[in-house]
Amino acid sequence: MKKLLLFLPISIFLIASGFSYEKTVTLQEIYAERAAGNFQKAKKLIDYYIAQNNLDELELYNLQAAKDTMDRIVVDFNRTREDMVTFIKQYYPDVNDKMLAQWEEEKSLEMMVIEGEKRYYSRAAPNLFRIDKEAIARKLEVDGRPTPNRYDSIISIRLPQLIEKLSQSGETQGDPVEMKIKYTLTLRPNTIPEGETVRCWLPYPIEDHRRQTNIQLLSVNSDNYIISPQEYVHRTLYMEKVTKKDEPLVFSLEFTYSSIPEWFNLSAGKVKPYDTQSELYKTYTAERDQHIIFTDKIKEVSAQVVGDETNPFIKAKKIFEWIDSNYPWAGAREYSTLPNIPMYVLENNHGDCGQVSLLFITMARYNGIPAKWQSGFMTHPGALNLHDWAEVYFEGIGWVPVDQSFGRSLFGDDERVINFYVNGIDGYRWIVNEDYGQPLFPAKTYLRSESVDFQRGELEWRGGNIYFDKWRWRFEVEYLN
Repeated sequence: MKKLLLFLPISIFLIASGFSYEKTVTLQEIYAERAAGNFQKAKKLIDYYIAQNNLDELELYNLQAAKDTMDRIVVDFNRTREDMVTFIKQYYPDVNDKMLAQWEEEKSLEMMVIEGEKRYYSRAAPNLFRIDKEAIARKLEVDGRPTPNRYDSIISIRLPQLIEKLSQSGETQGDPVEMKIKYTLTLRPNTIPEGETVRCWLPYPIEDHRRQTNIQLLSVNSDNYIISPQEYVHRTLYMEKVTKKDEPLVFSLEFTYSSIPEWFNLSAGKVKPYDTQSELYKTYTAERDQHIIFTDKIKEVSAQVVGDETNPFIKAKKIFEWIDSNYPWAGAREYSTLPNIPMYVLENNHGDCGQVSLLFITMARYNGIPAKWQSGFMTHPGALNLHDWAEVYFEGIGWVPVDQSFGRSLFGDDERVINFYVNGIDGYRWIVNEDYGQPLFPAKTYLRSESVDFQRGELEWRGGNIYFDKWRWRFEVEYLN
């Protein structure tokens, strides 16, 4: 179980804040203030509730996590109306309050009222031009079509080549891509007092995976480190360093590995009926708190999308195509601030790679298709980034990668290329995670900065978690073939 370090004396804080112990605080009152965006009051009420009740370790941890989550939402929603207008005027010189209100109502311009003030998500303005169809067209009209990048050039050539080769051979795996990765995490100077020990978890490649082999650790900028045991689904390299005044604290590692593309060329006739009594089937078609929940909305859209279809592959393809058609990619809020990610996608009409992948996984499971999470990084030349995707299990085939956010490929009119990512994945990947929301090794004391996924890394010290706004990360890729 996660352990919570001791709070500062609550009574001192409450006296200074003007709270009276005669007042009885309920969880419902805390929830109401939080929902209204009154975060400061909600956090004070949490402290009061802790002082007033004999709580166990887990209850204390969850209440402190609720306070941390509110602070994280404030970090995410750091833009003003003036910020929105300044950006949007590039494309709508006559932007006004009525237009802003309409975009807000349609969930194209993400905002929240915090402490009585309207605050916009940090990426709300550029996201508007990824979500709203009219705004997308306006941006295209003003900016023109973007120049194809290096990623487009490589994938548009390699996907058809891979498909043709595997179609002829009948195999499911192509030639590996050999890469060298250097990953660096840097804590800003003087963020943590001098002489304090900072604990760090860096992403490391999953080993013994059919699509990721030949992992060779080349260097770590510490003599003492621990690589997590292979049974941990979040693969990490852990180390500790001591802070020095006015100096950044740098954690880094370097390794080589092989990444293997995969494509199954599936059709309805290739999959067999499931053994619904198997442990695999039961595990990967089950709900899982808190992001794989069969809500009424999930059931409703499933009925619309899947209908009376019974073939597992066709059902998966229908779900994939429906999400691809209706939920465009947009920059994502931090996952730790969202109570149910698939519902966030359905309610806000957009999602990033992990958000739409969790929606796909949830709908697949509800419709009797075993599905699970996988994530790490996309390592395409010219397009290095965090990335999440899924795997589904088909009887008689095994686990098959599904990259929901890559969607239907636009490179040509070959149906095999168009549908590649519903039953395949390219070789430019670095797999770090085989599941979401699981423990790190060694255990983290405080709420993780990313409580769902694990990619950028994690930092903490004896005073608490060190959130993303206090440090930066980067990775470099050298292609060896």
